[in-house]
Amino acid sequence: MSPEAEEYVNSIAKEKKVSKGDILIRQGQRVENTFYVTSGCIRSFCVDKNGKEHTLQFAIKNWWISDFIAYYDTDIATLTVECIKDSNIIQFNAKDLDEIYLKFSEFEIFQRKILERHVVSLNKRILNQLQLTAKERYNLFTKQYPDIELYTPNYHIASYLGITQQSLSRIRAEKSKT
Repeated sequence: MSPEAEEYVNSIAKEKKVSKGDILIRQGQRVENTFYVTSGCIRSFCVDKNGKEHTLQFAIKNWWISDFIAYYDTDIATLTVECIKDSNIIQFNAKDLDEIYLKFSEFEIFQRKILERHVVSLNKRILNQLQLTAKERYNLFTKQYPDIELYTPNYHIASYLGITQQSLSRIRAEKSKT
């Protein structure tokens, strides 16, 4: 990265410490920011018409999180983004990021790689939901997020996996026997 590009990134990046329970984006608000997680854990979720939460994503170190649909469509948020463990993040404003691509073309490659990684992750998640058993999804989840169970409530994990808390408890009990 050129010194000018690095200087610009530093000028638009806002490093923040966020606490467990902090809401970065609330469902129904305009989305102007995206967040890069340097430590901790943040999740995105929606609430359906019956009041049930559905966890879409967990973001741990070196992951980006936002309501990307609202972010790219400049629409209101359909997701809430919540800190579930004390975290350090870098916040970027959408307009500032758009400027960086115009000023420094090397960032387009960087952004493309981020989007590719995100699309691959989402496609894998969709395929896993369609093709794997709940137990297989749980085993993959614990490999991808090895320490997350230490600080994440069961209902967040169950909603991410698309199962009930009772099913999650049953899977854990079976796993502990082996």
